[in-house]
Amino acid sequence: MRSRYAGVMPDSAPLAGIRVLDAGTFIAAPFAATVLSEFGAEVIKIENPKNGDPWRNYGTATNRDGDTLAWLSEARNRSSLPLDLRQPQGAEIFRALVEHSDVVCENFRPGTLERWGLGWEELSARNPGLILLRVSGFGQTGPYRSRPGFARIAQAFGGLTHLAGMPDGPPVTPGSTSLADYTSGLYGAIGVLLALRERDRSGRGQVVDVALYESIFRLLDELAPAYAATGTVRDREGTGTALACPHGHFPTADDRWVAIACTSDRMFERLTVVMQRPDLLERFRFAPDRLAHRAEVEQAVTDFTRSRQRGELLRICEAGDVPCGPINTIADIFDDPQVAARGNLQQLHDTEAGDVVVPGVVPSLSRTPGAITSLGPAKAAGATRILTELLDLSADQIAELRDAGVIDTE
Repeated sequence: MRSRYAGVMPDSAPLAGIRVLDAGTFIAAPFAATVLSEFGAEVIKIENPKNGDPWRNYGTATNRDGDTLAWLSEARNRSSLPLDLRQPQGAEIFRALVEHSDVVCENFRPGTLERWGLGWEELSARNPGLILLRVSGFGQTGPYRSRPGFARIAQAFGGLTHLAGMPDGPPVTPGSTSLADYTSGLYGAIGVLLALRERDRSGRGQVVDVALYESIFRLLDELAPAYAATGTVRDREGTGTALACPHGHFPTADDRWVAIACTSDRMFERLTVVMQRPDLLERFRFAPDRLAHRAEVEQAVTDFTRSRQRGELLRICEAGDVPCGPINTIADIFDDPQVAARGNLQQLHDTEAGDVVVPGVVPSLSRTPGAITSLGPAKAAGATRILTELLDLSADQIAELRDAGVIDTE
């Protein structure tokens, strides 16, 4: 599991030579910067000089000044420049850094950068080729633009939360992860790459505007066209789906769970062979018949899965070419040979926090793979180098800025 990536990013990395200023907090915009960093972009984390990014304190603390495992994992591949953007001197340093950068990632509430004199007009005047990624709860336009945005709110507003849960229960958060933050970060990274590609032709930068709720809404398959065409409002469907049967989660004899997917008549036929239930195939060969008798079909599958231990059930289904997979805990994932073979878990060492296991890089590129070169940085790690090498500040100037609380280099 020890990382084959740790070390120096190769010059052949796809984004080598691209510099990113990560001025966001928590997850959404910083995650976009992380994705770019894994493929060669240099990322400088801009954070509050007093307390740093609040993500440092979110989750399980480590021995490294309280930095959490969440920070060490998600703030990977960065240096840290604590810089107070609210002070005029701090804002000017940021504008100077923009002249030496390609991308700025931020997820403040719309209007915040403008109040600090760091809006698009000011930044693009200093660097016409700049790409500015702006992630917010509801986007930079519209009547809700000023509302605060969080993943839980975005998942609710975007339509996903209404779909999650049992039919007779309340809507639930789909998992404990900040899904909207991560999906918005991915869309943000795509937007940045598109803007960089276009800049190759025009030489001009642009703004990439991502709303947290939009990244969720975009993932909801036929929800929008179905409502527009038929007025159908899909509700919570529990462990299955109204669009296919049997297609859901089923218990096993050892009180575990598997997911079975039958999205076609052919897949259902394979399942009936594995179940040794030709009578089911005779009665419910076609999807409309199965959907009309959902309860009976799902009960038959449940009786079958409850009669087998999970491992045996998975082997039987695999032999019969039935789409069936385990519903894994994180402990299952750590023990799985497929996860190991794909390098989905990587272990890196920090002198204070010790060995830390983090998710690997996605996607896999055949010639120029991504890399994890470091865990989330200690506060101010690399700050002096950035200020001297990029901005040519002297030791006295740095000391003066530090004494004024504009920066932190310790």
